[in-house]
This record gives sequence, structure tokens and C-alpha cells, in this order.
Amino acid sequence: MTNKLYFLLSLPIIVLMACNTNPDSNKMTNKEKNSLLQHPKWSKHSTIYEVNIRQYTPEGTFNAFDKHLSRLHSMGVDILWFMPINPIGKKNRKGSLGSYYSIKNYSAINPEFGTLQDFNKLVKHAHSLGMHVLIDWVANHTSWDHPWVKQHPEWYKKDSLGNITSPFDWTDVLALDYDNHQLWKAMTNEMKFWLTESNIDGFRCDVAMLVRTEFWDSARAELDKVKPVFMLAEAELPEHHLHAFDMSYAWKIDHKMEAIAKGKEPASALDTQIKADLKSFGKNAYRMQFTSNHDENTWNGTEYEKFGDGAKIMAVLTYVIPGMPLIYSGQEAANKKRLKFFDKDSISWDSIPLEDFYHNMIQLKNDNIALWNGDFGGDYHTLPTTNDDKLISFVRSKGDNRVLFIGNLSDKKVKTKIHLGKYKGFYQDWFTKDKVEFSDTNNFKLKPWQYNIFIR
Repeated sequence: MTNKLYFLLSLPIIVLMACNTNPDSNKMTNKEKNSLLQHPKWSKHSTIYEVNIRQYTPEGTFNAFDKHLSRLHSMGVDILWFMPINPIGKKNRKGSLGSYYSIKNYSAINPEFGTLQDFNKLVKHAHSLGMHVLIDWVANHTSWDHPWVKQHPEWYKKDSLGNITSPFDWTDVLALDYDNHQLWKAMTNEMKFWLTESNIDGFRCDVAMLVRTEFWDSARAELDKVKPVFMLAEAELPEHHLHAFDMSYAWKIDHKMEAIAKGKEPASALDTQIKADLKSFGKNAYRMQFTSNHDENTWNGTEYEKFGDGAKIMAVLTYVIPGMPLIYSGQEAANKKRLKFFDKDSISWDSIPLEDFYHNMIQLKNDNIALWNGDFGGDYHTLPTTNDDKLISFVRSKGDNRVLFIGNLSDKKVKTKIHLGKYKGFYQDWFTKDKVEFSDTNNFKLKPWQYNIFIR
């Protein structure tokens, strides 16, 4: 999104879920919905990493970022999502450098980042390491100085006086009008350019709920004719998963985690939301789980502002609940500052204290099929505790593989009994590698924000 008022989109999401739902999807079971979209097999246990090129290095270039690829590969990152790489509009721009999301030319590279050749070399290097590349795609709006404004004013939304208008208070951009089907063809062709020219693997689609679902369905079908793609929607609409998108934002999960960390809701609220998401979206719909991203970091605060001492356990949860975990640029360096959005503000890489932590979490996900994404992964089973207001406990299972999670989502010491029932037996502590045996009912003591993970 383009500025700090992105949270206003919560209301459009609710409205769109109510009035823009595909009627046919309402008649389908979750199993039927799941069968419509087949995810690339390479995404089955992926972790996604958001790259903020401008702030990643002092140089802010593709070539400078390229030096970090081997490190990220060793950490276990599978998918690189690059924030928009296109030239930024100059007319009405915000700040000294402007918003990434004010696109002046869809088929060109922002010269601040380097050249098309530099980007292609970076993609090729990522592919050689077995990583996949998504680029951020801004289909809802363009900059004021995009050529389409003069060449195709009919492709833009107008106010009551016939003037091309901006969405919300995003005064540096102009809103496109998807009632015009000529725009569909032009936008799809712009997306195809990057598949053929740079061999990228898919797109993260900005404010996807503000663009007609029918367009995304059409675009996905056309893109897949060039090469199978992976599509991430910045949205939270079940209908997006029928034909267009592999993954969507799990905002409600993030909001619940923050509310729990701040003592505003009980730990049981997270379990309730996980189950609600599974019911609404179906198991096969990938949900992107996160504690930070470019919008959260800049406008809502770092994960340390949002979750306090609970930041680490909340990050762990993104790897063990259903969905694909996201790491935002600098999280592995324990970045504690809000990165500027419209100006230069480099991340410090003087130390990377959480690199081993994220590597360990990624390894946990990779090694245990129960934690894989969508239908590739296992089911989610709640284990009731005697202190559900502070604790969350569950098992993820698929075949012979089980992952047992017990976590204290509070700043208080907690004693509890947990009934494992059919999940009793021998496990291995993921961290200590010690073997443990659990009976039908077990007693646990957890320190504030403590978590335990056991596998079998």
C-alpha cells in the first residue's frame, strides 16, 4: 500500500466480503474450493521474505542486495518478494524519493535500484540457489505522470465533475477503473512482460481487494499460459483463492496476536481465529502469517512495539499454525526502528542476532510435513488446557508426523494440565533433542512467553 492510512482498507475488505462474493462459491464446500487452484509444488513448505531494496543497503541497489542472497539462502528462505521495482512518479510525489507504489512505468526499472540487466542477473542468481522471485504489482492505481493518464484517460476513475481521482487520501496516485476491459488486456500484458523478460515466478498484488476479482481470475489464467505462477493477494477474501491467488494476508491473525500480547484478549482468541480462517478459506488456501511487513513496520510499529516481550513467541507461531511465514527485511537483524517510507533510511546489518533463530524455525517447517502449506501440510487440532486465557496448545498432524506446540501468550508464569488423548506417546523436544513421553493428561509449568515444540 502507499501510505499510513492503509488501515482504512479494513472497512472496504468487510464490505467487499459481503457484497462482492462470487455467488457460485457460496454453494461450494471447502473441499470443492480447494480443488480449483493447484499450487506450485515448490511452494509446499516455503518461507517468504520481503525485500525492501531502498532500505536494505546504503547503496539501495540490486547489486548491493545480491551480496545478501547466499546468506538468505543459508537461512532457508525460499521465496523473495521484492517491493515495487518500477520507476516512481515525480508529480505530487511524497517525501524526497516518493512511494514505491506510485508507478510511472510498469515495464521499466527504477533507476535508483539499477538496470534491467542488474535485476535479471539477480533473478538468475536467486534461481541458481533454488529460490523463487515475486515482484510487487500495483494494479489499482498509477502515478499522475504515467503515460496512460494522457493516452487513456478512460481507464481511470472520475469524480462527479469528470476529473480523474485519487483513491482515499493517496494524493500521489490516480485510481484505475476496471469497468473498462481494455485496461484488463493492457495490465495483463504488462505483467506478462516480467515473466518473459526476467523469468520471475509470480506477483504480490497490492490492495488486491480494490480491483475486481474477475480481472485477477482472467489475469491468472493468461499468466499461467506463459509459465505457472505464484500469486499473493494483499487482501483477505476467500473468493480470491478460487481461481486467482495462492496466498492472501492473514491480517485477522496478526491483529489477534497483537491484542493478546497487549492483554486486550485471551489467548483462546487466537485459536478461535485460526479455526474461523480454516472454515472461511478452506485448508488449501495459503494464508500469509506475519509479525511485520513494510506497512506494519512503518505505520503500526515494529514487532517489538506491537508484541513487546512476546515478539519471539508470536514469530514462532507463524511457523507452526496453518499458513506460510513471512520475514520482513531486517527482522533477522532485530531491527527496532520504523523504516521511513518516502525517504532513505538504511537497515543496519552490523549484527544479525536472530539469523539462527529464523534458520531453526525454517528448518522445523521444512523437516515436518505436518507444518507444510495448504493441502501439502497437516491438520490443526486444539488441545484444551486448564488456563486457556493465557495458553495456546495444539497438534499439527499428517500421517505419522506430529508437531505439538505449547505456548504461554502472557507475561505471567502459568501452571496447566493438558489432555493429549490420542496424541499421547513419545516425542522429541525440537530444541534440546531430548526424548519425552506424554501420557493422557500432563502437567506443565511455563515462564512468561515460554514456548515448547515437540515432534514425532
